[in-house]
Amino acid sequence: MAAPDQLPDRPNTPHVWAVIAAYNEASRLDATLRNLRSQQVSVVVVDDGSRDQTRRVALAHDVWVLRHLINCGQGAALQTGMDFAIRQGADIIVTFDADGQHSAEDLPRLIAPIVSGAADVALGSRFLGKTVNLPWTRWLVLKLGVIFTRIFSNIRVTDAHNGYRAFSRRAAEHIRITQNRMAHASEILDRIREHELRFVEVPVTIHYTADTLAKGQSSWNAARIASQLLLGRMVK
Repeated sequence: MAAPDQLPDRPNTPHVWAVIAAYNEASRLDATLRNLRSQQVSVVVVDDGSRDQTRRVALAHDVWVLRHLINCGQGAALQTGMDFAIRQGADIIVTFDADGQHSAEDLPRLIAPIVSGAADVALGSRFLGKTVNLPWTRWLVLKLGVIFTRIFSNIRVTDAHNGYRAFSRRAAEHIRITQNRMAHASEILDRIREHELRFVEVPVTIHYTADTLAKGQSSWNAARIASQLLLGRMVK
């Protein structure tokens, strides 16, 4: 486990942590970490039971590395990382994808509403920002997700399943992710509404490649996620 550089000891500088959930991301994680570490934030990578060299790639960087012995799902990995960041004294926690879809250059803009005290949560929106190489089929799935969220979660957002988010410490302590897999994205929005957390959407850029599209959510997976979320509400 490697220790990260600390932010410069300056008055009023928030301690920002980025949490990366990584599952079999050895081929993409190196570039992601190089990009993210340029922002001088502390980083924790949660290797979610990978079968490849994800952990070894992460350990080559100046970041913390945690490991699930078995694959628990992205939601579970993010909660593990967020809990760790809180214990380390994080003031702001950012969730950041391991696969290179997110741009670290967007991070200062994403955390700005939290730094200023204007919001508890900042949600990245590719539809307020831009997408690169987004096929129309994925666009349709994402738009259906927005409609689903507005109907069943009663929260108005333009991008319901964007993994690029920032939380104040208070917000992160209130949001507990119990949906271990991809339904966690909708669950986070439910918790924001439930705890009356102030949120804003921030324009971000999402980059798609053949690899990231192959591992992303199909229409069938999106339907399965919706059913998991609804079932979770029924047994709550």
